[in-house]
Amino acid sequence: MKGMGVRAFGGIEALEMMDWPVPEPGPGEARVKLAYAGVNFMDVYMRGGAYAKSHTYTTPLPLLLGMEGAGTVDKLGEGVTGMRVGERVAYCISRGAYAEYAVVPAWKLVPIPDGIDWPLAVALQLQGSTAHYLSHSLFPLAPGHTCLVHAGAGGVGQLLVQLAKARGARVIATVGSPEKASIVEALGGEPILYRDVDFREAVMALTNGAGVDVAYDSVGRDTIHRSIRSLKRRGTCVMFGASSGQVEGIAPLELAEAGSVFFTRPHLADYMQPHEVQQRAGELFAMASSGKLKVAIDRTFELARLPEAHRALEGRGTRGKLLLRIAA
Repeated sequence: MKGMGVRAFGGIEALEMMDWPVPEPGPGEARVKLAYAGVNFMDVYMRGGAYAKSHTYTTPLPLLLGMEGAGTVDKLGEGVTGMRVGERVAYCISRGAYAEYAVVPAWKLVPIPDGIDWPLAVALQLQGSTAHYLSHSLFPLAPGHTCLVHAGAGGVGQLLVQLAKARGARVIATVGSPEKASIVEALGGEPILYRDVDFREAVMALTNGAGVDVAYDSVGRDTIHRSIRSLKRRGTCVMFGASSGQVEGIAPLELAEAGSVFFTRPHLADYMQPHEVQQRAGELFAMASSGKLKVAIDRTFELARLPEAHRALEGRGTRGKLLLRIAA
């Protein structure tokens, strides 16, 4: 089968369409014939070697990329029950989606409800689950909370703004242009044009000097220290991405001086245990079906155009989800 990956860690130029053996499902696994896959910063980190030493997200070379997809069950491994060949399913946090077929642990597959098309099903997987665990599990938002969301007009950002608002929180979000500010405002957030003002100063002005209860930071190197200083006393800073570059370290005293705040750098995988996968997907599908959650699909690329998709993502010019069309 054809699949996009890398023979060695590197930049966009390392991406290559290669021939891979069609995988066979083992016990407890299912093979999925993919229709669509999602493009995420996680794939960029893997391509570049940021996870080369990770035990959670292994990256053996040569590396077939892609951490989320949707398609039909093609073959079941031994012991798999409650699933049938031909069923429409979606998943995330299982590598190998940039290809025609993928083998996935059956417990990670979620059935796609009627009325949910392939693009929407994929967009609600990795990015939807990320926004859900950030707002519902890591720091369960509630009325009275104020949160800061970086990259509020991006794929995760738009979903996180909406989920935070649905839980009754006030949402302040950084954006890079007036157009993106309009997107955030339409979703109920309060935008900060970070290229025009210092976002920390703006946050403190908007909160009368109090700061926010939680800062959700997917940018990393360029923002993390100011995110920490944007918190209320004993607030929480969550770094869940690094679009501007990885953070080398946070000095413990920095957390104390910011108001005895908390800092965490989570993996989505630790919030997608077997008892959580179906629950998160079910809530996200229900909200999307009812119109309570709007999902923005920015662009869809053919598999062979993956380098263009990675370039768009790394350029931080996206306004929603980037997808790959694997099969018609």
